This record gives sequence, C-alpha cells and structure tokens, in this order.
Amino acid sequence: MLGRRGVVTAADAERFLEPKVEHLHDPHEMAGLPEAVQALLDAKARGDKVAIVGDYDVDGVSGTALLAATLRACKLDVLTIVPHRMTDGYGLQPSHVERAVAEGCSLLVTVDCGTTAVAPVSLALESSLRVVVTDHHLPDGPLPAGTILVNPKQEGCRYPCDELSGAGLALKLALAFAEAAGRPIDPLLLLRVACLGTIADLVPLLGENRTIASIGLRELEVTRSPGLRALIDVARVKRPFTGDDVGFRLGPRLNAPGRLDSADKALELLLCRDLGRAKELAADLDAANRERQSWERQASSGAQKLFEETDPLPSILVASNPEWHRGVVGIAAGRIARRFARPTLLLAEDGDSATGSGRSIEGIHLHAFLDRWRDRLEKFGGHAQAVGLTVAKAELPELLAEWRAAAATEWAGKVGVRRYEYEIEMRAAALHRGTVANLEALGPFGQKNRRPLLRVPGPLRLTAPPRHFGQDHIEAQLVDGERGRIRVVGWGWRDRASDLEGSVELLGHLEYDTYRGQTVLRLIDCRPA
Repeated sequence: MLGRRGVVTAADAERFLEPKVEHLHDPHEMAGLPEAVQALLDAKARGDKVAIVGDYDVDGVSGTALLAATLRACKLDVLTIVPHRMTDGYGLQPSHVERAVAEGCSLLVTVDCGTTAVAPVSLALESSLRVVVTDHHLPDGPLPAGTILVNPKQEGCRYPCDELSGAGLALKLALAFAEAAGRPIDPLLLLRVACLGTIADLVPLLGENRTIASIGLRELEVTRSPGLRALIDVARVKRPFTGDDVGFRLGPRLNAPGRLDSADKALELLLCRDLGRAKELAADLDAANRERQSWERQASSGAQKLFEETDPLPSILVASNPEWHRGVVGIAAGRIARRFARPTLLLAEDGDSATGSGRSIEGIHLHAFLDRWRDRLEKFGGHAQAVGLTVAKAELPELLAEWRAAAATEWAGKVGVRRYEYEIEMRAAALHRGTVANLEALGPFGQKNRRPLLRVPGPLRLTAPPRHFGQDHIEAQLVDGERGRIRVVGWGWRDRASDLEGSVELLGHLEYDTYRGQTVLRLIDCRPA
C-alpha cells in the first residue's frame, strides 16, 4: 500500500508514516519567494503598510490569516481584504487596488489568487504599488513586468512540491519572512492553520502537502487559539482529528460565509483572540453552513431531476437556473458529477449572464477541455478537476451544443460508468480494530492518497433485516461461512437496502465507531457474491 503511494525506500516510509517539521522544503528554493521576502523587508524598513488580498474560500482565508498574523507579529501594519463573491467575484479586483492605495499601502500581496489578474496587477503597478502574487492556479500568460510571482506552477520553478495550496504558499512566505526579519516563528503555530487550506482545497496529500496536513492536524488537537477552539467546538470534532474532519466539518463552516455573502467573519474567527467573540463568530458560521446546505440541496435536487429525465444523457452535463445560489453550485456540481459519472457545469442565472462552477471526474481535465472556448466566456479559471466561469446567457445554447459534441467524441468510454478500484481484499474476520489502526497510519487521506477501499469477499449474509435510521441511512450485520462477522453502515442507502439480501460481497471503508466500540464498514457498493 505504501508502494502505491510512491514510497520506495525505508527512508521514504519513515518520512511518510512519521512526518516532521524538518521534512518541509527550504522556501528559498521557490522561484520569486526570495524577492517577495525582500519586498516585505523593504516595507518593514520604511514602516509602510501592506495589503493582503486573499480568496474567499478556506484556502484563501486560512492563508490570509496565517500571513497576516505573521506580518503583524513582525511589527508590520497590515490591511486584509477578502473579495465578496457576489459583488466582486473571484480574485484580485481593481476595487481592491483602489482600497489599498486609499489606505496608504505601498505593497500588495495576494494569497490564492492573482496569477491571471493582469488588469488589476497593471493598475496596482501604475498606482506605485509593489505587487507580490502568491498563487497555485494555472498561469495562462505572463503578468506585467515588475510583478513578483510566487507560483510553483510557473515556468522555470524547480521547487520540489508544485502542488502546494494557497495556504501552503502563504506558510512558506510567512516562515521565510519571519526568519529574515529576525523574529522566527514556531512552524507548528502556522501549520495548524495551513492544514485547513491544504486539506479543504483538495491538493494531493503526498510529499510536503502530507507533512503540512499531518502535523497541522496534530497541532489543531491541542491548539489554544480561541478562534480555532470555538470552531472545533461548534463542529463537534473529537480527537484524533482526521482529514475528513476538515473536509466535512471545519472546512464547510469556514467556507459558508464566503459562499453566501462575505468571508470576513471566517477570517476574523481565525485571527480572533477573544473567546467570547470567537464563540459568537463560530455560531454565525454554523448558521451560515446550515443555510448553505439548504441552498445546495435545492440546486442538487433540481439538477438531478433534470438529468434523470434527460435521455440520452450527454457526456457533459450543463444546467442553469435563476433560482440557484451561485455560491453553492460548485458543491452541487460535484455531487451530480459523482452520481452520473460525468463532468458537470451548474450555473446560476443573473440578468444577462450565468455564473457557476464545474466539477470533473477522474481522468478528465475539465479546465483544458473548456480552455479552447475561453475567448467566448466572460470569466474563466480553475484547474483540472474544478473550474469557475461566467457566460452570457445568449451564448449558452450554442456553447452547450459545441461542448456536447466535443465531449461525445473526446470522452468516449471515459464517462457514464461508476468504476471502483479497491486496494486490498480482506475477509470479515480480519476487520478488527488493529486493522483499522494499521490503515489509519496511511492518513490523513485526500487527493492521491485516498482512504483505502476494501473488498470483503462473500458469501456474506445478513443476520437480520437492515435497520433504518435518520433520513435515509441503514445499518446491518453480516456473517460469512467462516463465522466472520462485520457491522456495516450505509449512508443514503435506504433505497439500496434490498441489495444486501442473499449472498453478497462488499466494498467499503473500514472505520472504528467510538460510540459503540466496534469496527464498522462504511458501504460504498455491494453485489452478489
């Protein structure tokens, strides 16, 4: 299993299983970073104010928080700006440049955005601002001369990890600057925040990203930060912390304000030092997350009904609706893409335009596919598995026809089939707590380091009919002919409960249920033995 994750030697295995701070790469190896540190040192020497413009998602907000905290600890005056999804849109905007100038800043630093912001960067340079862009999105051309670009994906950069998140890049800049400024910071204090963006932004959890995520999760467990503690409490996360805790509990709450309105409260929470205020902010984020879930259900159910009634189903799924909230259509698109095994674009209509997001499936580079139509889109950006775009509604029918025609030709045989690759086969008797512990040693899990999918061969038979609980969940117990016994849980399996009847084999993720004190297989699929 280690070998499948690129582990070849004993030293590789030790680094993988026991990540240490010393495993972090030297930040000065990254193109543009030494120049970015010098720009910050110059601003500090002059007593100038620095503006940080970060994206509104977990990655951008956590990166902005840790960089702002570091600069302030080094006695720099810092202005933080987070774009408003509805009024600003994604990334650095001219209005942010104007605000930075109005508030007397001499240096503008971006976090998790800016690689494609040619016009705003040009305006900043023309306004006598120095500009440092830290970003991990794919470049689509050069930025204006004089821009300091810190992006491991830029041509000529030889940094060992080119898949760092925006928060990961902010971490590298923060550590390098603090050291150069003579006020070195304990990396553990920053890793607990950097891990949030690293895990939530779905970068590959291998190499340096794995080090950031693994150590950061351990530090989250013991953090005394009022903001982080309040967030952990409201999300009801218990030790030991996992990547799923960030992906499904902490991350969505930090994301929710930026999806519905402004991400300012999420940023304030991460920087908050007052426990009372932190609890208020955490409660607000929790409420925003519940509202986000409601909007998401509306978009998901509407899109699902539409595509279930579409015959034949095209290779790329595209839908738009004026009643959808554009802040959540990306999450809904991900659900639809997984359900129908096809790349999906969902757009929220507003006036003459439609704005939304796309999500792909494994093996299909959605950004590269859509890039050829860039000139006919009002806005476009993203990466292989996720894109954001704005298109004129009048253009959409013709574009949709072209997308469908191209996808039908280029993706033949790649879409429409839910294909599972299990990693290991184990009989029911081997699924005990020790096995769970061994598998968990490979965590935290995420992109390119998936939670191991197990095949439990049959014949397995139910000991009793499945018990239904919650809205549409089931649990059951099965035994095999060798007297092996395993408890299973099927989230959203109410309509599939009958699939467990007869003699079956299972696919699932092995977990330990601390409430019941037993191992459980979280069902992914089943079929006749």
